[in-house]
Amino acid sequence: MPEIDSRNHFYLGRRHDLASGRTGDEPLLYKSKDLTTHAVCVGMTGSGKTGLCVSLLEEAALDGVPAICIDPKGDLGNLLLGFPELRPEDFRPWVDESVAQRKGQTPDELAAATAELWRQGLADWGQPPERIQRYNDSVERLIFTPGASHGVPMTVLKSFAAPPKTLRDDADAFRGRVQSAVSGLLALVGIDADPVRSREHIFLSNVLTAAWQAGRDLSIADMIHEIQSPPFTTVGVMDLETFFPEKDRTALAMGLNNLLASPSFAGWMHGAPLDVQRLLYSEEGKPRLSIVSIAHLDDPQRMFLVTILLNEIIAWMRNQPGTGSLRALLYMDEVFGYFPPSKNPPSKEPMLTLLKQARAFGLGCVLATQNPVDLDYKGLSNAGTWLLGRLQTERDKLRVMEGLEGASAAAGSAFDKQAMERTLAGVGSRVFLMNNVHDDQPTLFHTRWAMSYLAGPLARDQIKTLMDPVRDRYAPKPTAAKDPKQNAAPEPRAPALGGLPASDPTPVPDSIPQRYVETTDRVPKEVRLEYRPGLLGVGKLHFVKTNGGFQLDEWEDAFVLKCFNETIPDGVWEGALVHPAAPVLRDDPEYHGVPQAAAPREFTDENAYKAFARELEEWLYQTQRRTLYRCADLEEASRPEETEAGFRTRLAAAAAKKAAQRKAELESSYAKKIAAAEAAVAKKRAYYEEQKSQFWGRLAGAALKVVELVLAAFGGKATSRRASSSVNAARQASTERSQSERAKQAWDDAVAELEALNQQRDADVAEAAAKYAVERLELETLEIGPRKSDIDVDRVTLVWLPHRIEPSGAATPAY
Repeated sequence: MPEIDSRNHFYLGRRHDLASGRTGDEPLLYKSKDLTTHAVCVGMTGSGKTGLCVSLLEEAALDGVPAICIDPKGDLGNLLLGFPELRPEDFRPWVDESVAQRKGQTPDELAAATAELWRQGLADWGQPPERIQRYNDSVERLIFTPGASHGVPMTVLKSFAAPPKTLRDDADAFRGRVQSAVSGLLALVGIDADPVRSREHIFLSNVLTAAWQAGRDLSIADMIHEIQSPPFTTVGVMDLETFFPEKDRTALAMGLNNLLASPSFAGWMHGAPLDVQRLLYSEEGKPRLSIVSIAHLDDPQRMFLVTILLNEIIAWMRNQPGTGSLRALLYMDEVFGYFPPSKNPPSKEPMLTLLKQARAFGLGCVLATQNPVDLDYKGLSNAGTWLLGRLQTERDKLRVMEGLEGASAAAGSAFDKQAMERTLAGVGSRVFLMNNVHDDQPTLFHTRWAMSYLAGPLARDQIKTLMDPVRDRYAPKPTAAKDPKQNAAPEPRAPALGGLPASDPTPVPDSIPQRYVETTDRVPKEVRLEYRPGLLGVGKLHFVKTNGGFQLDEWEDAFVLKCFNETIPDGVWEGALVHPAAPVLRDDPEYHGVPQAAAPREFTDENAYKAFARELEEWLYQTQRRTLYRCADLEEASRPEETEAGFRTRLAAAAAKKAAQRKAELESSYAKKIAAAEAAVAKKRAYYEEQKSQFWGRLAGAALKVVELVLAAFGGKATSRRASSSVNAARQASTERSQSERAKQAWDDAVAELEALNQQRDADVAEAAAKYAVERLELETLEIGPRKSDIDVDRVTLVWLPHRIEPSGAATPAY
């Protein structure tokens, strides 16, 4: 039998027979080098996906293979919970006390029961406590928390380091690196930019390209400076000021600076630097299992971090010599949203690059998800190993089939779609189908018991407890500089505002009404204020949608505010804010002695306001939308003003009714089959009992014949007839025994068929329940614009908007 600790092999479980439902004794060993062609693990909640992936990472650690793990949920911190002594007190801090309460146990009792469960589970799977100790000793395990300090802090914002020369010399790779880095940065500051059409994206790409091609790293301070004063005067064939004027560049720099100046963002500026080599190995050369936890980040921050990390891994990879063995692992749990089939988020390009090129450098990528429909299976055709657990919907199965066909075609191997579908339909909890293009045929296996305690997603305080002993060693706390301004990023230059004192207001004809917008809060005396000119447009919008189940027919007031500095752009209302209620207006300033910025020249032309009103009508028509939702499965449509969450809440009753109806249909359809199977079991059991009775009767008769023969022999009365009778009786008993065994096998088979039928019914019922779970209902989103003929702009007014002026010159609205 294969040895579970064979070098370059990962012990993932034992082979499983779907027909009998039995798991064999032979361990399933997966060749580690097969991971250089990457792997995908797919399975719904409860399938055992997390346990399988944790086991795979444990095996890599035992084999001395370092790994970088991206953890969006917090599950991977469990890899630090390996307890060789399996004592209750080891488990006590990690058991869920609410679970103990539900079970009627104390936390200590639950910890003791959990320790015994883990001891028995590991023993059943041939893993002694010494194996856990070897796992702990083989790899250094750390949890990094970018932007936060409960783990080991990590900074990725101190610099945008120039990629190595090998990457800069590869035009396509270099362009992809620049594109994804810029997309991630803009996503962080709230700009969803198209790499081809967005001037912000094009401009920043030129800034990075100029620096990186010169081999120059950019700090955040450098980035802010070069946004304002770039080292080039043209973009394409256009001069810089035409393409991206200085005031707009200042606004972009201000947005980045404001983000960095935010106290909530301070955590991004200190910690261990993002160094892939250090994530994979300690300074002493010991392999590391580095968990990059991003559960605490919001979506833009997650996207930024993942994009930067993947790019750094690509840069590290290209500096490694080629190899055919597994050098390192990149694992990402719940890859949903980072590698979608149609959209192109910043993370997608570097991830695709890794899937296509990492094999040559010995870097294996493992991606896991419970949402198969949200993955780009054309890109995942580069994955050679698919680990498939129980899937939730038929749609999930269809997408998985698509990916398997693509992977098989890319590897030039055969693919039996029908056989694969039949097998997938029967897998249960902790049973997975492995389709490895390096093997002759798929393998069904039951996952082994994880050595690490699977406590579920770790909370911030639990991560802090694990990292407190080592945090300062890897990310010392920042020390204050003697000069507070030392090492600080330069503040962006504020645009010239041309402010005038209140006693000498901007000259606007009396025929043009002017109003002052009140501040939302009282402003302290020490805060400097300035009134800036703007436009207030007041209009009505009519939204209509009365087909397809919708009942939307509403008029809506729109109060549109737009602030200006010195000039009016071509799109007067571009970037304006629409408010549902009118701002509080005054005839005179709320604060006297406050300067007013210069008004654009157009504001002094009474006729311009008619043009402003016409442009506002068009802008409202182009930009304003009401979002409606439709659920085709339940034939329901959302109501006006109903949010997606509210709509889903309202669907709960209809979904529960539909699920109950579908459950009743399924149970009805299975009832006859199950009744027939139960009858077969009863019949075959009765037949077995009959055969068993006959066998014991024959056996007793044969024994009696033998006794009679022996006694006759002692009495000198033995005859050949008596001997022949004894032999015949023994032969008949043997025949009855064979018939009894066949009857027992037939009974066992009938019981197995009944169990399989019950399991299939339960699986179908669970699938139906999952399909109609409120949070998983598929909603169609409709964006409804206002009826153009009904848009009515009542007036456009010149307003003066109060702004706080910071010492740096940055201005923030005070209204």
